Amino acid sequence: MKINVLKISVFIAICLTGQTAFAQDSAKKSEFVKLNDLKNEFAFDMRYATANNFLKEKVYPCATCLVRIDVSKALLKANALFKQKGYKIKFYDCYRPVDVQKKMWAIKPDSRYVANPNKSGSIHNRGAAVDMTLVDANGKELDMGTEFDHFGIEAHHSYQKLSAQILENRKYLKQVMEQCGFVAQATEWWHYNYGDRSRYTISNEELCK
Repeated sequence: MKINVLKISVFIAICLTGQTAFAQDSAKKSEFVKLNDLKNEFAFDMRYATANNFLKEKVYPCATCLVRIDVSKALLKANALFKQKGYKIKFYDCYRPVDVQKKMWAIKPDSRYVANPNKSGSIHNRGAAVDMTLVDANGKELDMGTEFDHFGIEAHHSYQKLSAQILENRKYLKQVMEQCGFVAQATEWWHYNYGDRSRYTISNEELCK
């Protein structure tokens, strides 16, 4: 069985016109949007579709970035604010099947950084979390002090032994994302959850169409 992905043309129409009949349909709200189809809006470096990650292997068959429709609308709102300053969102990870979560837990069984798939799982598994950074008009990433998936205190939001510019970059990212309804992960500057985790069910469906 494959994930039901909302056609991007329909999604754009919803965002631009605010079609209330569709917006009030909770079943439709739970559908996924493929953000790669908005390549002019966002940048992508889907790490788990490569071997450049802490697993040291490719675990996604394609570099697809899927999120729930409500999440995608909030991301567009945040991105519009970032673009006012000359930046845009770059994604490292979006929806993540539970089978991949299990591989991660087997390698890094530390709930500060990897959610336990045998308990509530990750909000990534529900399509309501993203791993991200910001890039400028030339595609250069803002300096956030560590690499993506750096499992150490240096990646924590509370860590202060960084340059003033790095601290400002993290603060700016966090402020805008929170303004748009996202919640920061305390131990990972790149991870943001959207809304209540109970809104969406955990999924282990195929990532690629």
